[in-house]
Formats: sequence, structure tokens, C-alpha cells
Amino acid sequence: MTVLILTGEEDVTADMVVVHLNASSVPVVRLDPADLTAGAALSGEYVHGSFRGHLSAGGRLVSVSGLRSVWVRRPGVPAARAAQPSAWLTEEAAQALYGMLRGCAARWMNHPDAAPRARHKPWQLWLAQRSGLPVPATLITTFPQAAREFAERFPDLVVKPVSGAHPQEPPRAVPTSRVAPEADFGAVAYGPTLLQRRVAKRADIRLTVVGDTLLAARKATPADADPDEVDVRFATSGTPWLPAEVPPRVAAAVRTYLREAELAYGAFDFAEDADGTWWFLECNQSGQFGFIEVETGQPIARTIAEWLAHPTPRGREQVNGRRTVAP
Repeated sequence: MTVLILTGEEDVTADMVVVHLNASSVPVVRLDPADLTAGAALSGEYVHGSFRGHLSAGGRLVSVSGLRSVWVRRPGVPAARAAQPSAWLTEEAAQALYGMLRGCAARWMNHPDAAPRARHKPWQLWLAQRSGLPVPATLITTFPQAAREFAERFPDLVVKPVSGAHPQEPPRAVPTSRVAPEADFGAVAYGPTLLQRRVAKRADIRLTVVGDTLLAARKATPADADPDEVDVRFATSGTPWLPAEVPPRVAAAVRTYLREAELAYGAFDFAEDADGTWWFLECNQSGQFGFIEVETGQPIARTIAEWLAHPTPRGREQVNGRRTVAP
């Protein structure tokens, strides 16, 4: 049984997992949907009440029925590297590839139906609240007056993108920024704006969850840190990431979140305040983990490899057409 990894060629994070799969003699096929018709190929036959499908990539041929798991890591746009790419060809390739894979019995990390929904920041905030995770006061609006009134109630705010990275090539991360006290919020009318109460944090928390395994890392905020440096990705502090214990209530809420989201993997970001409360900021369903593993020594890549290598239990029940997330 083979593990299929859908990701780009230059994905060091995926490489870390492949090393462990190879060490365990688990067959792996790596395919970037962007290569379809230009190095990667597929075929599916529906005859006499049965289906036979095959994928080819990197000189390897694999049967769809022979897949034990599919890791949707960071796949490219289907057929983007075709000789004559087009929106129509992308849609054709996407439906062919993911349509075939949806019918297989493999475990998903994460399912292509659940993953896009999990990216929506407003939905994340709603689900976090429902799951019992503390969420800072947040407003998403195109009404300038609503933004002004929100700022009166919560004078110390940050602004961040609703959707994440800017879709340029290559994608550019947009930092979370502190809102100036004199902001008038008139520009809010030109696009949805996410305003959030700034958490006076004593640490940043990255919680990587693989199935039922929780691996938390903590990066302390220096006492003399610039309060305007609110985005840990762009902080100048050299404070290291260190392993951390997960509070039981947070662990229970996070597991509820992933179960409701139908995700097998999630990278959660929290801000820890002076009282030790972990405030939910977001959950990235395909978040990077290499930098955390390098600094903390936590076996994230090995844990993912073990999850992918685990055989799919027969007769597993399905939820909304998708196999339930296994631990």
C-alpha cells in the first residue's frame, strides 16, 4: 500500500516526512497536480460496476485502490504547467484527479472537501468559539462606522488579512499590524477588514496536531519587546521555541475543533497572556512545522509519517461522504 503526497517539487517540509517513510520501507509517490499533462498522468476506468484508476508521476505508477493514505500538503494548481494552460484545463484536471481520489478508501490529511472550508478565517473563529477556545474580540467589516465603534470599545487593536497570504507569485505573507490610535477607518469601505483586540502576550504558542497527538511549542516574549511587533513571524527577538505542555482544557477544545472540521492535521497559533490563557488566533490546515521541529526536536515529521503509514481500518464509517478522521 502506497502513500500519495500531493505537493510541489520543492517542499522541504514534505521531504522531512518522506525520509521517515523511506526508513520504514513505506512506498511513496509524490505528485504535484500542476504537472498533470506535463510529466504526471492519470487514468480511470469505470466498467462492469467496478473502478480501476492509476496515477503516474516521477516514473512511478500507482493504483488508486492501492493507496493507504493521501497527504494534501501544498499541491499546485492542476495542469498549471501544461503546454497550453487554461482555466478550463485546470478545472478538467482538478475534477479528474480529485474526483477519482475521493472514491478511494485511503485516509486523508486533509480531505479536499474539508481543507478549503478550514482556510476561512471567519469560520475558524466561529468554530473555535463553539469548541470552547478563547477568541479575542474580533470584527470583520466593510462599515467604517462599525470599525470606529469597535475601536472605541477596544482601543488597542491589530489588523490582519481575512484570507492570509497575498496571492502574488510567489505568495507574500501579510503581517499582522497594530492599529494606530488616530486611524479613522475610512478605507474599511474598500474591502473586508479584520480588526482584533491585541492580546498583551507573554508568549506565542504553536500547537501542531497530528491525529490525536498534540505537540506544543512556546516562544517567550522578551520583557523589553516592542509592543508594535505583534506578528511572531516578523519579530526581531531571538528567543527560541521550546516544547510546552498543553493545558487539558485547550487539548479537549482543540480535539473538538479538529473533529468538527474533519481535519487530521492542524497547526494552531495562540497568544498566551499574563494569566496563562491561550487565546486562539488561527488554525492553518497545511501549516509549516519544520522550523518548530528543528528548534524543539519534537518528532512532528515522524508522527505525520506514522499517521500516513497506518493502515486504513476496514468498514470505517463516513461523515458527509468523507471517512472519519482517525487518531
